[in-house]
Amino acid sequence: MRGNEEGFPIAGENKIYKLGSAMVDDLMYAITNINVIFYIVAYLFGGIPFGYVFAKLFYRIDITQVGSGSVGATNVYRALKEVDEKNAKKFSILTIILDASKGFIVVLLAKIFGLDYSVQYMIALLAVLGHCYSPYLNFHGGKGVATAIGSVILLIPVESILGLVVWGLVGKVLKISSLSSLLGVLSGIALTFIVPYVLPLPQGINITAQIHSHVPVVLIGVLILYTHYPNLKRLFRGEEKKVL
Repeated sequence: MRGNEEGFPIAGENKIYKLGSAMVDDLMYAITNINVIFYIVAYLFGGIPFGYVFAKLFYRIDITQVGSGSVGATNVYRALKEVDEKNAKKFSILTIILDASKGFIVVLLAKIFGLDYSVQYMIALLAVLGHCYSPYLNFHGGKGVATAIGSVILLIPVESILGLVVWGLVGKVLKISSLSSLLGVLSGIALTFIVPYVLPLPQGINITAQIHSHVPVVLIGVLILYTHYPNLKRLFRGEEKKVL
């Protein structure tokens, strides 16, 4: 370090050195912090586009250029039924299962590692965000429904299962995938404002006891509404196609 004429260090350089050292310490802490590691893994794992991989690997089809452009199960079915109707539904179901497993696995690992509930909800949100904006497809992805269900089912299983029931019933009756998905997700979120207050749920499955907030699930709902914006426009115009 350079000094002045009396041989003492220059104050400005000393401050810069301390600032740089502090920044390095903060960076190392962030890199080695288990919460941050889980956040990164959740986003990257959630971003794996299984539907895109199936269509590209087995049929040389880029589903981002077909139908809605989504890499989710519905668009997988829509893209593949034109070339292989026999196996289209199988790949669609497999896509749902694997997309849901992305969220399920990262939250399960967070529980195994004993991470705080607030961290678990953040991990769930990041897994859904990764699916919707995959880093492997230039931040293009799916609508997030299956990954959202997989992410929260270990945290709020009662509301998640009831939401799945709504999804199944609406899909069975109306046979419109986007509408059944939206109503299933939104009803599940709405139930988080009701179920914990009418049922004596233990802390492990009670959102109000876990984090005293509904912000994470509301953000997931807002994200899914946003990804379904084109579908909503078609629904209001009566142009949304039946798939289920």
